[in-house]
Amino acid sequence: MFKSYRIPIITLFLVLFIDQFIKIYIKLNYPLGEVGRLGNWCIIHFTENPGMAFGMEFGGNYGKLVLSVFRILASIGGFLYIRHIVKLKEHPLFIFCVSLILAGAIGNIFDSIFYGSIFTESDEFTKATLVAPGHGYSGFLHGHVVDMFYFPIYNGHFPNWVPFWGGEDFQFFRPIFNFADFSISIGVGLLILFQKKFNKKSVTENISETPQQEENNIVN
Repeated sequence: MFKSYRIPIITLFLVLFIDQFIKIYIKLNYPLGEVGRLGNWCIIHFTENPGMAFGMEFGGNYGKLVLSVFRILASIGGFLYIRHIVKLKEHPLFIFCVSLILAGAIGNIFDSIFYGSIFTESDEFTKATLVAPGHGYSGFLHGHVVDMFYFPIYNGHFPNWVPFWGGEDFQFFRPIFNFADFSISIGVGLLILFQKKFNKKSVTENISETPQQEENNIVN
């Protein structure tokens, strides 16, 4: 059984381990808003958000609860889908891509479920500490997602002729994200990049079906 599910199991374990290690380290060692540099472009900027990926928020506390429940249900669906594509013996890269997306989603779910319960609140003067479950800064499913990677690759200005934003500052890439967000983005990007390859495999398998197999399928 492990051999069949080797790709999703290893992918999930590695992504979740790296994601949670980075988040816990940042949470325990950085005050909120702390900035540090890794090279010329990568900035470590510790932020927290109660909402979606890449620092986006969603509808306050009620929206946070809805989003957390949705993430859990979507992850359950992701597990079932991986089971389905493994049984169908889909392309290993396709299974890897779906596993990356699922692992990233679960990584942010961990923040929502556990961090509010086991960490004290971070602020710009104080680093968080680990506490006994239930003594943290918020309740179940209301933890904040930890973000830290910031890549302001280019800074400039919109031309004056651009509607609405003419003359305003422009920065690429502005969102602050975490390793789980990165995993989701890579998974989606690879799916888009190699979709023809995945579709070609499915078409080839259908064509290779023998007349006897087709007859059996019709009878069954």
